[in-house]
Amino acid sequence: MARILIIDDDVMLLDLLQLHLSGRGISVEVAEDAAVALRNIIASPPDLILLDLGLPYFDGMEVLKAIKGDPSTQQIPVIVLTGHDSEDEYVRAKNIGAAAYLNKPVERTQLINEIFSRLAKQIAAGTTTPKI
Repeated sequence: MARILIIDDDVMLLDLLQLHLSGRGISVEVAEDAAVALRNIIASPPDLILLDLGLPYFDGMEVLKAIKGDPSTQQIPVIVLTGHDSEDEYVRAKNIGAAAYLNKPVERTQLINEIFSRLAKQIAAGTTTPKI
């Protein structure tokens, strides 16, 4: 079963995403702030990360830099979910290594398709072997 870590401080969104994704056979872990998320990633790297940019304590871009700057986690696809509709942020996130950049509110079908697409690419590349 594929494992996804969702990093967002919006508890309602976390609950909704967890409900929708777990119903599709994906194991979902959540973190409401960057410090907890980074500890979870180091302890047990997920197959994919959904990352909000507006987080308490650490900026989401800093979290993305930390993930992509560490050889043990840099291969994990990170899908940025943000309420910021900024071309500069989009370019910055892509340059750091974000696999995708989606604006909130995101359509559920679009998000689920993006997740399964990224997981399928990982399987095809042989970088992970989750069952999806």
